Amino acid sequence: MLSDMQAAGQLPDDLVAHLTRTTPLSPGEAARVVADVLGYFAESADAYVRRRHGELKARGLTNDQVFRRISAELPLRRFLPPQYSLRQLRRIVYG
Repeated sequence: MLSDMQAAGQLPDDLVAHLTRTTPLSPGEAARVVADVLGYFAESADAYVRRRHGELKARGLTNDQVFRRISAELPLRRFLPPQYSLRQLRRIVYG
């Protein structure tokens, strides 16, 4: 995954440089950390709900408990924004 993201130019070089300056990580290690974090947050909200439901059910929680917990967790997560068309972007700005 890291090499795919690097090849596509999707790693924020400034973040990798920042981590290299502020931690003992090498540039390669910092790039792997950034790629791992970006991959973690690349999950869609729907995929997160399905995955988390399975994890919590496997722990023996009831659906009521599971859905309450997921509902509380969702606002704490970051999800990729929807892909907007150019028209949708214009409507956001101009109404």
